[in-house]
Amino acid sequence: MDTEQAHVIAQAFDPNRLSADFYENPYDIYAALRTFEPMHHCPDGSYFLSRFADLDQIYRDRSHFSSDKKAVFGPKFGPGSPLYEHHTTSLVFNDPPYHTRVRRQIVGALSPNALRALQPGVTALVDRLLERLQERQRFDLIEDFAAAIPIEVIGNLLRVPREDRGPLRGWSLAILGALETELTPEQYARGNEAVVEFTAYLRGLISDRRRRPLGETDLLTRLLQEAELTDSELLQNCVFLLNAGHETTTNLIGNGLYLLLNHPESFDRLRSDPQLIGTAVEECLRLESPNQLGNRLVIEGVTIRGVALEPNTYLTLCIGAANRDPEEFPDPDRFDIARRPNRHLAFAAGAHACAGMGVARLEAQIALLRAVHRLPRLRLARGATRSKRARFRGFLSLPAEVT
Repeated sequence: MDTEQAHVIAQAFDPNRLSADFYENPYDIYAALRTFEPMHHCPDGSYFLSRFADLDQIYRDRSHFSSDKKAVFGPKFGPGSPLYEHHTTSLVFNDPPYHTRVRRQIVGALSPNALRALQPGVTALVDRLLERLQERQRFDLIEDFAAAIPIEVIGNLLRVPREDRGPLRGWSLAILGALETELTPEQYARGNEAVVEFTAYLRGLISDRRRRPLGETDLLTRLLQEAELTDSELLQNCVFLLNAGHETTTNLIGNGLYLLLNHPESFDRLRSDPQLIGTAVEECLRLESPNQLGNRLVIEGVTIRGVALEPNTYLTLCIGAANRDPEEFPDPDRFDIARRPNRHLAFAAGAHACAGMGVARLEAQIALLRAVHRLPRLRLARGATRSKRARFRGFLSLPAEVT
């Protein structure tokens, strides 16, 4: 688009009224916003921020900004609704000291030693899935591969019996889908229903774990014994762990495969140089961030880019735009699996940096590297379907074949 058109698009942007084209490719709009409206004042009075430096500053500032969403989710979900109870109790939408207390237990259970212990099991799981893909020749890289990995890993961390894991993906999609800016009555009803069903299942699991603790390697036992949570807090944070660990990692693996298969020179380069897998995953996180949007509430007056923000001003932090900011990333739209440095914000930053980022990276590194080695003739087929969500970027379906 030309300069004048980009300026008009940036000025008219409304995150509550997005076109179908936006979900396919939001990056031209993000570029226009970065250039002309980096502190875009939205019609509802909130601000939409798209520059890397601004997001990095806000994520690390706990004195002027809050993650608490009660004031926002009350009108959105209705106080007392299952969705309201879940999203205002889970770790990610809270401030210290509650946030610190819960996060400490999760980070402690996902120590470097714990991650090393997970590696053989994740590798075996990925190899089993790839063997099935080889046998079938035509398949869906989301349903048959990317989505199956985090369900198993997070299910194992919380010791969810394997026969009970079938509904987890559907519950996760419904609960996280309710966070979109545009919420239909059907999405609202399904989200509430999913919270009710999910917490009902977890009550039985937690009751069993109280009777039979499984030791500190079991994340649920650790939360029960050390986090000092009420029953509601424990339930909702278990829902959060299963949802967040599943959704973002599924998108990371799916987006990573999509990028590699659309850049065959990078696919071949990674296959010939496996040492690049670490930087390759970071570049996938940057270029197609699984989590595209974050939010903060101003709690103390502050000025950003010359704009005075009053308390109770709501901010949307566009990670997807910040991670392509040319002021931080040279040639930002280029896919470079050897890019260094790569200080992206895909996992946010500061005290609220994703507690499970180590697990997500481990799963993605194993999944992508094993895929390029074991399926060298892997190709995308027609029919890829994006999830049509602004906050979480990924695919519902990614058909592929082994030629």
